[in-house]
Amino acid sequence: MTYGFFALISRLKNIDRWALMRNSDRENVQEHSHMTAVLAHALAVIRRDVYGIPCDPDNAAAAALFHDATEIFTGDMPTPVKYYDDGITGAYKRIEEAAASRLTAALPEAMAGEYGALLRGGKHPDIVKAADKLSAYVKCLEELKSGNGEFRSAAESTLEKLKGLEMPEVDYFLEHFIAAFDMTLDELEDR
Repeated sequence: MTYGFFALISRLKNIDRWALMRNSDRENVQEHSHMTAVLAHALAVIRRDVYGIPCDPDNAAAAALFHDATEIFTGDMPTPVKYYDDGITGAYKRIEEAAASRLTAALPEAMAGEYGALLRGGKHPDIVKAADKLSAYVKCLEELKSGNGEFRSAAESTLEKLKGLEMPEVDYFLEHFIAAFDMTLDELEDR
């Protein structure tokens, strides 16, 4: 029997993000998922190694790789629409769950449990959610750096949400790493 899970996952590259905004550099869900995985791994390492709290960075990174996989079926719903009111948010969550079930059905039964858990946030869904917001903030900073002022408000509100998480690993990342995203390659090489 042939299973379609990984062929479906490969289609994430066809789904653009930030549809309601003018982008200097378009970003697709596959690119976003990669950056979210890198950031989730970093946040988990900070949690484990800086703060001494047990955490599995590999699981956090893997879950982040799949955190938006349901968008293969739903597309990327813009945040202002997705969270417009509780009715829309609740309906979208039900649609996401149905899409996750549809994806796991595209796997052999022996693999469905592992990937189903990753599709639903893995062992550290709080880390994955924080990394998702952090990835969005990085995108905003990159757009602002390229002169696209349309991302100013999104950057400000996303930073407020990140600080509002009250997660020490997020605060640590913001303090020690975020300023580097405003540097040129030459400046980064001097670090």
